[in-house]
Amino acid sequence: MTLAALPQPLRPRALRPGDLVVIASLSGPLHAVHEPDLEQAVVVLERMGFRVRRAPLLEAGRHRWWSAARPAEIAEELNALLRDPEVRAIFAHDGGQTALGYLDLIDFEAITADPKPILGFSDISLLHLVLYARTGLVGFHTDLATPGLGGHWQRATTARQAELEKLYTTLLTGTEPIGALPATPTWECWRAGRTEGHLIGGVINRIVLNQATPYALPLERFDGAVLFWEEAGGQASYVWNYLQVLRHAGILDRIAGMVVGIPEAIDGLDSPDVSPTLQEIVLDVLGDRDIPVLGNVEFGHAGPNLPMPVGIRVALDAQQRTLSLLEPAVRPLTLIGPGG
Repeated sequence: MTLAALPQPLRPRALRPGDLVVIASLSGPLHAVHEPDLEQAVVVLERMGFRVRRAPLLEAGRHRWWSAARPAEIAEELNALLRDPEVRAIFAHDGGQTALGYLDLIDFEAITADPKPILGFSDISLLHLVLYARTGLVGFHTDLATPGLGGHWQRATTARQAELEKLYTTLLTGTEPIGALPATPTWECWRAGRTEGHLIGGVINRIVLNQATPYALPLERFDGAVLFWEEAGGQASYVWNYLQVLRHAGILDRIAGMVVGIPEAIDGLDSPDVSPTLQEIVLDVLGDRDIPVLGNVEFGHAGPNLPMPVGIRVALDAQQRTLSLLEPAVRPLTLIGPGG
């Protein structure tokens, strides 16, 4: 399969000032202690020019086991938001462990009829992969509302907060490519090279889990792709095994490049004489596959997230430590029909 045969990404329409953004519990619950963080996330989104509303399930103290509600209830609320023409974007309050429970209940036709940005990462990255596989919807792999905009962002410098707000506003409203993402000294060249391809990725354990379901991305979707991934928790050996799964599945033979997020709370990394670095793990599994690898990029659980829109073409130059978005994630208003 050639790159030209890849389906076109389904881009939501660009948001306008005053558009309604709904924060929803798409996975985990809202604990009362985090209510101030959620309120701060609302302030950030309003400062970006949007109206903000909470979905009904986003209520402090409401939960069912580790989830905000039963999977069917979450799916019902998500589908209602997808069908509501007033709602122009859906921002996940937090991640969690629930999305696998309602993949078969999502209204894919509503997404095709009126595509909207769904923003978040962690467990939400599973939704990005599934929706991209089934509809071509661009996945907005971004910070979550409560722990991100209301948490990590507030602990960043004033300059960094302003940079992130501008970046996210452009992501949602701009119809020109963002270009180079703002690099920092943490970025490392793990294997030199340059390539262009469409972004696919998320939490590595969700990539692996998704490929075991009927909602898996066809292997051809990985042809020429730039695979981005991160991981939080667990063991260094788990990451090595997840990468081995991707190798056995043939995914590592199809991708053109790799971008690795900053690891968070992974036991066993960098233990002298005992465990390898994350770079050593990646290069060990890649073997002689000569593709560029850029490491320690700011997306994932470790802190404020740069946007990594699933399905959008990027240019990666690992040696120069640059990653550029070559396409916008949204479409001009004039190209949208129903729901626009």
